[in-house]
Amino acid sequence: MEEAVGKIWHRLISRAADSGHPEAAVTLDEVATTVGVLFRALGGDGALQVKASEATALNARRSWLQRIAGSQQEVELAWFDENTLRLPSSLSPFPERVLNRELYLWLAALAACGQRQPEFDSLPWLARNRHLTQLTLERYPGLRALYLRLAAAQLEQRPDPATLPPAEAEDERAIQQALCDPRASMDEPGAANAPQPVHLWLHPSPPLAGEAGPARHGDSEEPQGGGESRDGSDRRKRRAERSEEPQEGSSLLVMRMEAMLSTAEFIKLDRGTEEEEDLELAKSAADAMEMISLSTQGPQQGSRIRFDLDLPSAADDDTPLGGGILLPEWSWKKRQLLPDHCRLQPMVARHTENTPLPEHLKRTARKLRRQFQALAPARSWQRAQHEGTEVDLDAYERFISQRASGQVAEDGRLYRSLRSTDRDLSCLLLADLSLSTDASLNNDHRIIDVIRDSLYLFADALSASGDRFALYGFSSLKREHIRFHQLKTFDERYDGRIRGRLAALKPGFYTRMGAAIRHATTLLQQQPNRQRLLLILTDGKPNDLDQYEGRYGIEDTRQAVVEARRQGLRPFCVTIDRQGSDYLPYLFGNAGYVVIRKPTELPQRLPLLYAQLTS
Repeated sequence: MEEAVGKIWHRLISRAADSGHPEAAVTLDEVATTVGVLFRALGGDGALQVKASEATALNARRSWLQRIAGSQQEVELAWFDENTLRLPSSLSPFPERVLNRELYLWLAALAACGQRQPEFDSLPWLARNRHLTQLTLERYPGLRALYLRLAAAQLEQRPDPATLPPAEAEDERAIQQALCDPRASMDEPGAANAPQPVHLWLHPSPPLAGEAGPARHGDSEEPQGGGESRDGSDRRKRRAERSEEPQEGSSLLVMRMEAMLSTAEFIKLDRGTEEEEDLELAKSAADAMEMISLSTQGPQQGSRIRFDLDLPSAADDDTPLGGGILLPEWSWKKRQLLPDHCRLQPMVARHTENTPLPEHLKRTARKLRRQFQALAPARSWQRAQHEGTEVDLDAYERFISQRASGQVAEDGRLYRSLRSTDRDLSCLLLADLSLSTDASLNNDHRIIDVIRDSLYLFADALSASGDRFALYGFSSLKREHIRFHQLKTFDERYDGRIRGRLAALKPGFYTRMGAAIRHATTLLQQQPNRQRLLLILTDGKPNDLDQYEGRYGIEDTRQAVVEARRQGLRPFCVTIDRQGSDYLPYLFGNAGYVVIRKPTELPQRLPLLYAQLTS
C-alpha cells in the first residue's frame, strides 16, 4: 500500500513541479531528418551525426515545489563536437508544438554557424551565444521571424528580475537583453547560482569527449563502440570517468558516510552474461546516474579468461597471394593522404571443393535467371542506316513519299543491319566479412549466412545476364593486416569452384573500409567497359582496433568513395544497418546507398537492385 501511495505522490508532485509542456513535446526522432538536412544546407559539417544530448547538472535556483519533487536538477541542451551534433532528445519548453519544432531548427542553424566560427569557442558563454545569434541572423535573414517568435516565447518564461537577489537579477537582465538585442554588449553572469537555462542558446560548458581521464595500459587509442543501446533506439551520450577502485578490506569505519554508497557500487560483474531482465534494470539505473565511473584496477570476476582477436595459424588460414599491397589512407585532421600507410593482403580460400547451389536457393535462383536472361546480349535490327545488309522498307517508302510530295527527302538512310546490343558494363561486389556479421538475426540465420546466400544468388543471376562481374570480401586487423578475399575475379567463370569459396566464408576481425574500396577501385578501373559499378555490401560503420574509429574511419571511407568517382566508377552501398541513414548520405550521397530493413530479404533484393542500377 505504501508503495502504491508513493508512486501516486511521485507522479502528482512531479507533474506539478514540471515547468515544461509535455502535451506539446516534440522529440528529436520526429525532426532528425529535417534538422540534419537544414544543418548541412546551412554549411554544417556533413560528417556530423545528429544525436540526442545527455542531461547535465544545472546549478540554478529552483522553486520550493521543484525541490520537494527533486526535479529540474538536470537539463538537456544543445552542443556539437568534432563527431556529433547533440540536440535534446525531447523539447517541450513552449506551450505550442510548432514553437518546439522551430526551436530544433533554430538550434541546428545556430550550430551550423558556430561550427564555421571556431574563434567564438574561446569566448564566455553569454558573449559566444550573443555573437552566434547575431551572426546567424545576419547570414540567414529568413530565420529572423522564427527567432523573434522563439525569443518572445522564451522571454515570457524567464523569471522576473525583481523577484531575484541582486546578483542574480543583474545576470537575468543581461540574458533578457541579449535575447531581445543580440548586438548589445554586456557583462557575463557572475552570481553564485547559474541562471535559468536559455533553450535558444548552445550549452555553456558541454561535456566534450575525452574528459574521462587517461586510459589504462592496453586500451586502444579510440573507444571501440559508441556506447549505444543494443537496439539503437537510445542514442543519448553518457558521461563517464575513470576512477580508482576501492581497495578490498578497507574499513568502512574510517570512511565518510557518503562514500559508503560509492564503495558498494564498485561490484565486479560480467554484465554481458546477465539475463535480459537484469540488463534492462541495469540500463534504467544507468539512466538515472549523472556520471558512470569505470574502474582502472583488476579484471572482472566474470571475465578472468579473455580471448583476443588474433590471426589464425598459417595452416588454418586462407592462402595469401603475394607479399601484400601498400595503400594510402586519408588523415582528416591533416587533410592529406598518408602514403603507404596500410598493407592489404589478397587471399584465397585454402580448403575448398566444388559445391552445388544450396537447395533452399534453387527455386529463387531459377526465377532470377529467367529475369536476368532478358538482359543478356541480343541481336536486333538497326534501322535507317547509311549502310546495311538489307533495304529498310519503311525508310524507303518514307523516302519515296517525301519526293513525290515535293518535300526534301532524307538522303542515304535506306538500309538496316542486324547487330548485337551488348551491355557494356562490369560490376565488382565488395562484401564486409568482419566479425559483426557473425551476429544472429534469428534462430536460423546469422548475418554472414544472409550475405553468403546473397552472393550465391547475385553471381547466379549475373552469370545468366552475361555481364562481367567479380566478387571480393574484406576484413581487417589494424592497418598492417587488411584481408582482401578473392572469391571470383573478372576472368574466372562462375561454377562449383567459386561456390566452394563462398561456402568457406568465415567472419572475423574489423572493417577498414577505405583501403578495401581503394584496391577494389584499382581492380575495377582496369576493366575496359564503359559502365563500371562498385557495390559495397556491409552491416555497419567502418571501424578497426586502432584510430580507425568514429570520424577518422568515416572520413577515410568517404575520401575513398570520392576517389572512386573521380576514376569514373559508380560506388553504391547496400547495408542492413538500421542506423545507416545517419552516416551513409555523407559517405555515398543521398542516391548512393540503400538500407535493407529486413536483412533476410537481402538475397532476393540484391540481384533486383543490380538490375535497377544498370537498366
